[in-house]
Amino acid sequence: MAMEKPQSARKRKQTNESPGPANTLWRDAGRRLLRHRLAMFGALVLLIVLVMGIFGPAITPYDPNGMDFANRFADPSFSHPMGTDDFGRDIFSRIIIGARVSLQVGFVAVSVATIIGTGLGLIAGYGSRLTDEVIMRAMDVLYAFPAILLAIAIMAALGKGIGNAMIAIGLVYIPIFARIARAAVLGIRNEEFIIAAKAMGAGDARILISHVLPNVLSPIIVEITLSLAFAILAEASLSFFGLGTQPPDPSWGRMLSEGRDFFRQSGWMGVFPGLAIFFTVMGFNFLGDGLRDALDPKLRR
Repeated sequence: MAMEKPQSARKRKQTNESPGPANTLWRDAGRRLLRHRLAMFGALVLLIVLVMGIFGPAITPYDPNGMDFANRFADPSFSHPMGTDDFGRDIFSRIIIGARVSLQVGFVAVSVATIIGTGLGLIAGYGSRLTDEVIMRAMDVLYAFPAILLAIAIMAALGKGIGNAMIAIGLVYIPIFARIARAAVLGIRNEEFIIAAKAMGAGDARILISHVLPNVLSPIIVEITLSLAFAILAEASLSFFGLGTQPPDPSWGRMLSEGRDFFRQSGWMGVFPGLAIFFTVMGFNFLGDGLRDALDPKLRR
């Protein structure tokens, strides 16, 4: 009898400390993600870009806006690993600083789209049929326009500048998150745990936040990573057309536009910014694919 009590207590302690189903699912998803080689490669690329964006001013070898007309169109060398542009500015330093602009626009724009779009999708999927029709028809109107053309139209109305670019890109991607959230809500709105919460007197707001939202996070998280890639492409496109980042501030899209005029003379002016955009977008896509495979039980390998 003396031995049974400690064992029973130990069993109760182990039972109380055992992770719940939600924690187990997220832990298993994390393990699958760590085994996804392309996702880890994408995460490594994004980590390098993130370090460039955060510590850019401290690690740039030159002033990104410093002009040196004696070294115009300098070839890539040890002192200038990516050469210089038509004003003698170090391209490597400008690409490092440009990473901050791209990440800033991407994260702010996607955050705006995620919050507004997910909220509208939850309300549309859980609310009445009239509410669903009004919200989703408005989303269909926005979704009918090509993303970059709609962003350019919004920029034409708001004006040039990096702040307006964030707003334009964020508005463009709201319908995507609204559709994903609505579809996820429609799949679980009639589940037993939702009906039980209603029977216990829980309000609609509490049900949406406490019961519905946690069950739609997986597709939202995957879409965030993929939308970040497209947001960076959109910012580069707007800056390429002169609507985003304004000179002399460096931006990958702006640098690509400037290098276009000197491609035959100094091809590196456009090649290196283009590679920066390519690897960053590829990193987000690889990480998004890995998250999709890890979070979707149907895609387990």
